[in-house]
Amino acid sequence: MTEDLGENYSKAYGNSVGFGKRPALVMIDFAEAYFDRDCELYAGVEDALASALRVREAAHAAGVPVILTEVAYQPGLGGCDGGRFYEKALPLKNFVRGKKTAGFAKGLTPREDELIVTKQYPSAFFGTSLASTLTAAGHDSVILTGLTTSGCVRASCVDAMSYGFRTTVVAEACGDRHPAPHEANLFDMNAKYADVVSEAAILDYLAGLKA
Repeated sequence: MTEDLGENYSKAYGNSVGFGKRPALVMIDFAEAYFDRDCELYAGVEDALASALRVREAAHAAGVPVILTEVAYQPGLGGCDGGRFYEKALPLKNFVRGKKTAGFAKGLTPREDELIVTKQYPSAFFGTSLASTLTAAGHDSVILTGLTTSGCVRASCVDAMSYGFRTTVVAEACGDRHPAPHEANLFDMNAKYADVVSEAAILDYLAGLKA
């Protein structure tokens, strides 16, 4: 093919679903493991966290609920609560509860009015009460930020769409350990599952809700 990739995809996937009326912000797995240079999961994603924190402040200002997710495995079980995911992805040992790398990243201290969802698998929705919680509260959409773009963000994006939520992914507020999987997964999510937008666009949207 000689045509531009974006032009090629736009023929089939150039659609936008737009923002919802009652969104919730989900901040996926901003764990210390991705910021600790001594950890094999270190990803150099400080800019993504900084962007997500700005979106978080705007969400609170607009009265939009904020949900933080964490990965946590019970000590002493050898990762059996993580099943095949824990068996396949060896660095998940860094998320055994009590380890420093399993905690929230520096700069992200949960607030009393923020819900924390604990998960053992990639998606924020799989095996958790998140979908039921959002539905019961009348939310029609989710704004996703988090780590990593190619892993838990993508898995959460696909599930959010599958549960019927209008799904928005904030590009600058997501990160990965290499630009290639980051950009490829943003491209694919935008094509099929969600609207991928800039930080500036989501801040404008949230400011409009506040007004």
